[in-house]
Amino acid sequence: MHDRRSFLKAAAGGAVASAGMLSLRGSPDRTPPLGSEAGAAGVRARWCATALKLADPPLTALAARRLKATMPVESRSAGREAYSHLEALGRLLCGLAPWIELPPDPSGESRQRTRLAGLAREGIAAAVDPLSPDFMNFHAGQQPLVDAAFLAQAFLRAPNELWGKLPAAVKAQVVSALTSSRRIIPPETNWKLFASEIEAFLQSVGEVPDEARLLDGPRRFQQWYLGDGIYGDGPEFHWDFYNSFVIHPMLLETLEVVSRQRPAWSEPLAGVRARLMRFAAIQERTIAPDGSYPVIGRSIAYRCGAFHALALASLRGLLPDGLPPPQARGALTAVIGRTLEAPGTWDPDGWLRIGLAGDQPALGEPYISTGSLYLCSAAFLPLGLPASHPFWSSPPAPTTWEVAWAGRDLPADHALR
Repeated sequence: MHDRRSFLKAAAGGAVASAGMLSLRGSPDRTPPLGSEAGAAGVRARWCATALKLADPPLTALAARRLKATMPVESRSAGREAYSHLEALGRLLCGLAPWIELPPDPSGESRQRTRLAGLAREGIAAAVDPLSPDFMNFHAGQQPLVDAAFLAQAFLRAPNELWGKLPAAVKAQVVSALTSSRRIIPPETNWKLFASEIEAFLQSVGEVPDEARLLDGPRRFQQWYLGDGIYGDGPEFHWDFYNSFVIHPMLLETLEVVSRQRPAWSEPLAGVRARLMRFAAIQERTIAPDGSYPVIGRSIAYRCGAFHALALASLRGLLPDGLPPPQARGALTAVIGRTLEAPGTWDPDGWLRIGLAGDQPALGEPYISTGSLYLCSAAFLPLGLPASHPFWSSPPAPTTWEVAWAGRDLPADHALR
């Protein structure tokens, strides 16, 4: 607890300029002197502090096997208690996994990562232990397929800290929990990729995958590609953020595993990477300097998780030419601030409330509940890059929106060919 207080104090101190506490909102990269070391460190410190704010309530409660006893389940429909706790676990960890996976160093940030990793492993053990009061539902109803997949995604992104360090008995229980989701038949939508992601993880740790479930998602999305980095959610295009929430990230990660043992999939994987790069460019262009973006489509209450694809491209070195890492950093920083700093975003006990920029319960579809909201963690994927990486260490760069609307010259945008 002392380490956490010290870290948060240091994070706040790194974010203070002569005018006072900096906000993530707006153009935070440009509040400190351009290119200043303190400014770059302050931006990362603010990301870390917000990530801790997200992680502490669910992971501390689950590690103590008290998540079901303490987490509120806000929803517009009844019965979401059957799903919301697995949603919180899988969705939180899928975004924070690369940060947790970073190797240790002497920093206070590293001590916090180590602490979160321990809480996460204890929480995973609580979630898959049939004798635990927090034993979670991986197979009853349809929803568990979704969040079993996000948990599998977290394991793929932190194979050492979240998977490798689990006791053998807990690993066996995880495998049992994930394979129990096979009884859920995914519809002809992005849900195909949930089944594929689970099987990809199982293959990655030496389990025998269900071949049909593993390959069905990639095959469908080869057919459902519409052009210029955009997939249909099924045969038709939907104006929403599901290309980012699910499709690009899970298609890429599944094919990376699939292609290791099936060389015929290497060429489709190259195409998937190129499409992600184009989609990342599109996403960056939609972000205004104040962190706002179009409020279009369902699941808008996942907040900054709408930029999962841009965050993943940043993490994986898949940003296209013309979109340097500090430019992506500025865009993502603005989005995180706009969606997670608005008044009313957090309840008095530190849990997320339904909304995009504050407390907006009408934005929650019937399938949305408190646990669902933790998919916002996906925007934090670049924390998995060390502080020395250009994403964090390079001088600030204006976003495409800022350059264009300031009247400065810039290259024309072109579709992916």
